[in-house]
Amino acid sequence: MAVSTTSPPDRSFRVVAPVIALCWLAVFFDGMDVNIYGATMPHLLADDSLGFTPALAGTIGSWTTFGMLIGALAAGTLTDWLGRKPLVIASVVLFSAGSALCALASGAAMFGTGRFLSGLGLGGLMPIGLAIVAEFAPPRRVALTTGLMMTSYHAGGIAATGIGLAVAPGHGWRWVFWAGVLPALIAVPLVLKWLPESPGVLFARGRTQRAYAAADRYRLERPGAQQAPQAGPKGRMAAITALFAPGTRWATPLLWIASFAGLLLVYGVSTWLPELMRATGYSLSSSVTFLMVINAGGIVGMLIAGRTADRFGPVKVSALWFLLTAVGTFLLRAQLPLGAAYVVVFITGVWLFSAQVMVYAATSRVYAPRERATGLGWVTGIGRTGAVVGPALGGAVLAGGDASLGFTTFAVTAVLGAVAVSLVPLFVHDRRGLGTHAAPALSPDAAPGGAERA
Repeated sequence: MAVSTTSPPDRSFRVVAPVIALCWLAVFFDGMDVNIYGATMPHLLADDSLGFTPALAGTIGSWTTFGMLIGALAAGTLTDWLGRKPLVIASVVLFSAGSALCALASGAAMFGTGRFLSGLGLGGLMPIGLAIVAEFAPPRRVALTTGLMMTSYHAGGIAATGIGLAVAPGHGWRWVFWAGVLPALIAVPLVLKWLPESPGVLFARGRTQRAYAAADRYRLERPGAQQAPQAGPKGRMAAITALFAPGTRWATPLLWIASFAGLLLVYGVSTWLPELMRATGYSLSSSVTFLMVINAGGIVGMLIAGRTADRFGPVKVSALWFLLTAVGTFLLRAQLPLGAAYVVVFITGVWLFSAQVMVYAATSRVYAPRERATGLGWVTGIGRTGAVVGPALGGAVLAGGDASLGFTTFAVTAVLGAVAVSLVPLFVHDRRGLGTHAAPALSPDAAPGGAERA
């Protein structure tokens, strides 16, 4: 059957709402699982049976993010072969199983194994969710839709903090990790029933009629050879090689550096903010509450950044947000009055988390549709080295007794992220939609989030 050349009807948020909602739910549980560790950190350190020290806790946090690195690279490479839907399910099952293992842990080694297992699932889910959103989002609303989906990460972080505050003091930290088993019971059945497979992946696997039916249902362009990923091991290698094609070969490492900086900030702050604030002089309950406040700021930031990036381009927004993050984290070096500290932490959350998400939005515009999932997988995967460094670095700083050095380190990292992402448009063959003056904005006919090739 020939591929239809007619443009599909405009798709609205209402048309793709079920897809975005399922991604939102899965990433909500992702954010909950990631933040459970930081929310229970004071109780883990106080449990003598585990034998935790700040340095060991930072190392275990890095095991989690090392698992995320492996999971992201594997998922980004395998998703075009195995499909988006099976890997979403596998990712949710993995981090739920890891949380159960943590709840049962009799020592630090078993606990660390559980966090590594969780990391594999957590790392795998994010690039797949981003690829799904970039494919199904309404035209000219990719950044906003990405931001909307990522609000769920911070809603999950708030939920984790709330569970930690409500459950851990009276019932112990283990019950908080048992709550991390809920994703397998809630999200997996819904994903199995309602999440559609990518039309491009279906087309690449020879399921042409199903691919066209899915595209028509969600008002996507029917896939053809140019939109579908290549099949087989050769195709997977070609997708990786394409990241270094003449039009993107220098943009790719710059995106990796920006992602490294962003994820060092996200996971360093998520893991150690309560203890850093406590070391600065705040009470235990206030220190844990700061984690809830910064995630609340993250939700607001996603909505602001998404709308702004769809107008001015994700590169400009990401670079500015990184610089504002540097200012906020540097201000936290001082022991501010409690009310002022809450305000600064909230505002810092507005910038910090969405700076990283706009790196993902920029990535989805740099690479063509058939390379997008692989590009996102490698940007998130290589960036996870920052997520590995962040928790370990925070533990080392706290072990040295200088909390202000931790905030200074985060500020310098934010400046690095701003420089890297701001250079990306200089090395992209087609810069439309990246937020530069060198080329016009994405036209209404352009593939959402995708750059054309010469």
